[in-house]
Amino acid sequence: MTTTDIPRPVDAGSGRTVSKKPPRRGGRGGLRQAVSATTLLWILACLYGLPVLWFVLSSLKPAGDLFSVPLTLIPQDPTLSGFRAAWDSANFSQYFINTTIVCVITTILTVGVSCCTGYALAKYDNRWLKAFFLCILATTMLPGEVMLAPSFLVVRDLGLYNSFAGIILPAVLTATGCFMFRQFFLTVPDELVEAARIDGARELSIFLRIMVPISRPIMLTLAILSFQWRWNDYIWPLLMLNDPNKFTVQIGIQSIVGAQNINWSVLLGASVISMIPLIAVFLVFQRYVMNADINAGLKD
Repeated sequence: MTTTDIPRPVDAGSGRTVSKKPPRRGGRGGLRQAVSATTLLWILACLYGLPVLWFVLSSLKPAGDLFSVPLTLIPQDPTLSGFRAAWDSANFSQYFINTTIVCVITTILTVGVSCCTGYALAKYDNRWLKAFFLCILATTMLPGEVMLAPSFLVVRDLGLYNSFAGIILPAVLTATGCFMFRQFFLTVPDELVEAARIDGARELSIFLRIMVPISRPIMLTLAILSFQWRWNDYIWPLLMLNDPNKFTVQIGIQSIVGAQNINWSVLLGASVISMIPLIAVFLVFQRYVMNADINAGLKD
């Protein structure tokens, strides 16, 4: 039984055998998939961005054009009268200062406490810590309205009613922050901690010099979320504060709404003004979150 070999074409110049590679397939299919995914993302972005765009452009319309028929997206006669009236009708400068104080202090304390709690829950093996973590997660199953009455009684009995401390302290420990840091620290190899202990590092030094620097992306993410939560918080400051000089931005916006009628132009202008700090905070910190390598230096 003989085997017949099919001769391969030989390059006349070099004498080397030339092998024919099959043409690549699937190039157009991959491009088609990429285009379809990009198109879908653009559609979703437009669906989410259209209401925001309508909201911002409506704040530039005069009060008489807001409910004109037919409705128009672009204002015919753009004006800033709603913004000026909103700023003059309420003490927005004081509201911004009060809200900034509350948000900054709460954010710093929330990030610090959540980082410490998440590290302890992730790196210390104790059944009581596991039970404590379950109790923290259980608080997420309760509606916020259920916790208002007991929280109010505790803060009032501590003598913190009508003070910034009464707004800040109950919001420091969040289940979301503890969960985020715990899940991150679980990905950190235990050998890294053990190596530091062998080198003579103490627990506090391990936490401050190793764990805190590598958890920077999580810290920035939680800081953005915490700042947003506190800035948009309305119910709790409304219960805790009765001094107009201590009102936050959201309570100040609510004070613009009249009992009988609503000046929508002023209300829209005040709402857009309240959005500016949140947008600024996100634009400043997003590059640190987006470009950070969470697993940098953690190769096991």
